[in-house]
Amino acid sequence: MSSMSSTKLHVSMFPWFAFGHFIPYLQLSNELAQRGHKVSFLLPKGAQAKLQHLNHYPNLINFYPLLVPHVDGLPLGAETASDVPFPLHMHLAIAFDRTQNQVETILTTLKPHLIFFDFSHWMPVLAHQLGSKAIHYSMVSAATLALRMVPAKKIAKHMTNEELIQPPPGYPSLLVLLKHKEFEIATVKILAEDHNGTGVPSWYSRITSSMKGGDAIALRTYHEVEGPYCDYLRQQYVKLVLLTGPVLPETPATKLDEKWTNWLCNFEQGTVVYCAFGSQNILQKDQFQELLLGFELCGQPFLVALSTPDGCATIEEALPEGFEERVKGRGWVYGGWVPQTLILEHPSVGCSVTHCGYGSMWESLLSDCQIVCVPYLGDQILNARLMVEELKVAVEVERKDNGWISKESLSEAIISVMDKDTGEVAGMVKHNHAKLKEVITREGMQERYLDTFIQSLQGLLD
Repeated sequence: MSSMSSTKLHVSMFPWFAFGHFIPYLQLSNELAQRGHKVSFLLPKGAQAKLQHLNHYPNLINFYPLLVPHVDGLPLGAETASDVPFPLHMHLAIAFDRTQNQVETILTTLKPHLIFFDFSHWMPVLAHQLGSKAIHYSMVSAATLALRMVPAKKIAKHMTNEELIQPPPGYPSLLVLLKHKEFEIATVKILAEDHNGTGVPSWYSRITSSMKGGDAIALRTYHEVEGPYCDYLRQQYVKLVLLTGPVLPETPATKLDEKWTNWLCNFEQGTVVYCAFGSQNILQKDQFQELLLGFELCGQPFLVALSTPDGCATIEEALPEGFEERVKGRGWVYGGWVPQTLILEHPSVGCSVTHCGYGSMWESLLSDCQIVCVPYLGDQILNARLMVEELKVAVEVERKDNGWISKESLSEAIISVMDKDTGEVAGMVKHNHAKLKEVITREGMQERYLDTFIQSLQGLLD
C-alpha cells in the first residue's frame, strides 16, 4: 500500500464565481470531509452566507473569503455570475483574475496537497510553485468538453460558420452534436473571442490551458453514461482523467412541503408534467407565454417553475390572457424556488420538462419520470443530444430555424412520452431510461466512484 493511501488530504477549492460552480464544488467538499479530509474553500465574500448552510462539516471545511475588485462595466458590488447578465461575464472574468494575489497569499499559507479549480488558467503554475497538485474539476459534461475543449478542435475567429460546427477529429459520436446552427455558432464565437481584443483569455483558452497545465482532469460523471468521451479526453490531453460520479446532494430527509403535496395529490399516478429551466434561463415574454399555452394544449396537469420573463415584474402579469381561468385546478405556474428532487420523486409526477443543465440532467436520469428536453445554452444542447440520440432516454422539443418553440411542438413532445397505450416513443424511452437508471443507482455506486477517486488523488502525491 502506498504511503499516501491512508493519509488525510488537505484540498483547496477555487471555482469560477458562479453558484452553479460553488455548489457542486461544495458537494464534493462534503464528501471529502465525510471521509476525514480537510478542505479550504476560496470564494467571494458575499457568497459565503448563501453557502454556509450547505457546509455539512464546518469543523473540516473552512471558507476563505475574497474581496472581488471592481471592474469598469460591472454593476457596483457584483461578485458572482448571478449579479451580471451573460454578456458581462467576461468583465467578471477580469475581476476573478484580479483576485490572484489574494488567492496566492492564502494558498502560500495553507500549502494544500491539492488545488481544485476550473477557470483560473494561472492556477497550475501557482500550485506547482507551492508544491501542490492542480486538478481541473469541470462542471460540464464530458461530451461537451470533448466536443469543445480539446487540442484537436481548432477554434478561431476567422473560421466560416460551417467550419465552426465541425466536431474535432476522432470525436466519439456524431449523434451528440448541436442541433441548431445559430446556437452552435453563437456559442463557439463566445468561446473563441477574447475580450474586445484586450488580451483577456477567451473561455476556450482558459479551459484548455487549465486542462493542459493541471496534473489531472476530474469530471462529474459515470463511465457508464459518458465513457467514450472520458476516454477521448484522456487520449487528447494525455492526462489522468478521474471521475467523481455526479455527486448530487442527498435528497433532503424532510418531506415535501404541504403546499406541494396537497396540490399534487389531486392527480393520478404519473400524470403531472413538471417543468423547470434553472435560474439562469430568463425567457422573453412571448416565448414564455407560448410555452404555457403548450402546457395547456397537452391536456395533462402541470406544475411549471420558471423565472419571471424579461421585462416583467411578476409571473402573474406575464401569463397569457384568460390562461389562469382556463387551467384552474390543473395548472400551476410558480416563480420561486422549488424542491426539485422531492417533486420528481412524487408519485403523481410522470414527466420532467428540463433545460438539461448538468445537475438537472442527472436529477432527471435518476428519477422515474419521462424526460422532455428544452435546452437553451451550448452545453445544455449537448446534454440533450446525449440523452436523446446516444442514450435514447428522452425526446427533444423541435424548434423553428430561428430557435422559436411553438406551443404545438412542446405539446407534441410531452404527449409523445406520456402516451402510455400506443406510444412507440414513450415505450422506447421509458424502457431505456429504466435500464440506465438501474445501472446508475446500483447500491454503493456513487461511494465506490468517490473512494476510487480519492485513492487516485492520493496516488498522485506519491
